Order: sequence, then structure tokens, then C-alpha cells
Amino acid sequence: MRADDRNRAWIVVALLFIFMVINFADKAVIGIAAVPIMQELEIGPRQFGLVGSSFFLLFAVSSVATGFLVNRVQTRWVLPAMGFIWALTQFPMIGSVGLETLVACRIALGAGEGPTTPVALHSAYKWFPNELRTLPTAIIVQGGAIGVMVALPLLNWIIMRWTWHWAFGSLGLAGIVWCALWLVFGREGSLDDGGAKAKDAAQSCLRVGYAHLLLSPTILACWAASFGANWALSLALSWQGAYLIKGLGLAQSSIGFLGALAAGGSAVAMLATGWYSQRLLSRGVSSRVARGILGGSSVALGGAALAMLPYVPGVPVKIALTTLGLALPSAIYVISNAVVGEIAPAVQRGALLAIGTAVASSGGLLAPYIMGSVIESATTPLDGFNTGFFMCGVIMLVGGAIAMALVNPEREAKRRSTRLQPLAAST
Repeated sequence: MRADDRNRAWIVVALLFIFMVINFADKAVIGIAAVPIMQELEIGPRQFGLVGSSFFLLFAVSSVATGFLVNRVQTRWVLPAMGFIWALTQFPMIGSVGLETLVACRIALGAGEGPTTPVALHSAYKWFPNELRTLPTAIIVQGGAIGVMVALPLLNWIIMRWTWHWAFGSLGLAGIVWCALWLVFGREGSLDDGGAKAKDAAQSCLRVGYAHLLLSPTILACWAASFGANWALSLALSWQGAYLIKGLGLAQSSIGFLGALAAGGSAVAMLATGWYSQRLLSRGVSSRVARGILGGSSVALGGAALAMLPYVPGVPVKIALTTLGLALPSAIYVISNAVVGEIAPAVQRGALLAIGTAVASSGGLLAPYIMGSVIESATTPLDGFNTGFFMCGVIMLVGGAIAMALVNPEREAKRRSTRLQPLAAST
């Protein structure tokens, strides 16, 4: 890679990192404002759970549709279009709104944000070959954790000073600013187009049947682990603020920092996993170990922490276990996307990344509403939160175990090679 291309590649990564920061701040604001919203709109846990789940209603559909779109349209134009949609859905929140408006805006925001991770990674992968993708993947994906870690205290301060309405409005302004920066500095990479080397260009013309890719044990195992991690993520985004206030009895003024602990842990987990995985690969360790076992174990350990939550006393211990349980699974986002990038043909990678996001996001569609229903049916809010987090822990334990057992990119590469040749010959 030339020096100019290297510099441009890292500028793109930096912009995509900020893109993810805004993306996750958009998601997390609903959780930090949970109690003020429920009080102002006079809604219960089940209705608020519906608000949290509504974000994911069109998330999967949008992810898949945009994934196929970016196989044909440059991400340079798709990304700012998405950012503009985000901004538009936040501005109505500045005024007085009802439950219906809040749900409608969260549905629209989810449609705009559904493809964020796969499209951002697809854009980055056009600048980096496979052996150099793990670290850029980690930087971009952990932008979400940094976004929550930085945004939660700031958004909570805005809520305390100017009400929750302006927390949403400030995120709309941030989205507009990012779109302007991307249009000035963003560029499309050339690794997957005619500017690549002849060998890479030849490879980019090869395809594998989608049935073969979608039934791959490695792909399915990555998605199982990501489903569990996304269940935990959606609970953190929608319910962590209410858990700290209604479950543990803390004040609104204190939850910005405490809510950011899990996000900070996620950032550390993703960066450390990305760095260590790439280090293992550079030393010749198999991708099965460097990606499959490493990523699967992070989800399983997080699940174990949440499963213990009902059985430990004391607020500090519960906060520590919640932080670990919500932070550790985030490492799978780095791993699973890198695995898909490793085994999927370049021309199909964007679609497959998007389908994976859609599968994982189904956990987000279910988790907030189920948690709200459990809380509303429980004797006390804390009992409801304990039960809901225990369920999440079991789901993550199962998903992590599946990933550790079945993720094997080397095996998939051999299977793919037997299928690529006839398809290439037929074109």
C-alpha cells in the first residue's frame, strides 16, 4: 500500500469511527432518558420495552436491503444518506411528543441505522487486505462503545440541564456535521474494483451460492454468538439507566458515569481482542483459535457473569457483574465480521455482513420488550431485572459455546475453493 493510500485509508477509518460513535449515541440516548421519558409520557415498563424494541423493527430489513445495495452503489454515497436519515429522526424529539411519535421516530431511526456496521466495515475493507483487517475492524466497531462511554455522561448532563428532548436534538446536529465532513474527506477504496491487482480483480469476480454461505457452520456459529451479544447490547441501550435507578435505587445524576462503565469495558474488550487476534494470526495461529475460540469465549464469559446476577448481594457486586456481562460479548462483533470478511467473496461480502447484522438484530427486537414484560410482572423491579438479565446470560452462554465449537474459517476456505471454480468457469 502506498503512503498516500495508507494515509487516506486511516482517514476513512477515523471518519467511520466517528460515524459509529454517533450511531451508538443515537441508540443509547433512549436508555439514559428512560426514567424521565416514562414519567413524562406516563407509560409503564412494558410500553417502554415496546419503544426499545421498535428501534429494531425495520433494522433487519434495512440491513439486508442496504447490504445488497452497496454491492452496486459506492459506500461513499450510501453512508452520508444514512447519516442524514439519523439526523432527521432526532429533531422531532425537541418538541413535545407522545408515545406514538416516539415509537415512529425510533422505527425510522432503526431503519436508517440498521446497515451501519456492515456498510462501514464494507467501506473500510476496500482499503485493507484480509491480513490487515482485524485492527481497523476493532477500531470501527469499538467506536460504538466509545460513543456510549463518551456520550452517556454528556447526554445525561444535557438531560439534567435542559431535559431529555435536547439530548435527542444534539444528536441530530452531530449527524449533520458528520455528513458534511464525510462529503469533504470520505473516499472509496480500490481493493475490490478495477484498480486492484489482477489477482484480486479475478477473485472479486468469483461468487459462491448464497445457500452455501448461509448454511456454513462457521457463519451460523458467528451469528449465534452475535445474537446473544446483541440481546445484551439492546438491554444495555434500553434498560441500563432504568436498572440503575429503579432496580438499584441510584439517582439520575449518577447514572451517566456508571452507564459508561460497560461501554468503556466494551471498548477495551474490542480493541484488546482485535489486537490479540491479529497478533495470533501474524504468528501463524489458526483463525479457528485466533478468531473462533477467542470470540466465542468472550460471549460465554459475559453470559456467565449475567447468569450469576440474581445470586449475588450488594449494589457494587451487581454493578461489576452487569458491567462485565454487557462489555465482554462486544468482542464478538470484531471477530464475526472479520470471519465473514475472510471467507466471503468480495462481491458478496457486503450482503453477507448485512444479513449477519439482521440475524443478530433480531435479538434486539425481542430483548427490550421481554425485559419490560418481565419487570412489569415481577414482585419488585429488581426481581424483574434479575430475571431478565439471567435469561440474557443463558442465551449468551449457548451462543458462545456454539461459536467456540463450530467457527472454523480454514475449513470453510477449503469448502469454498471447491465451489468457486465451477462458478468462475461458468461466467
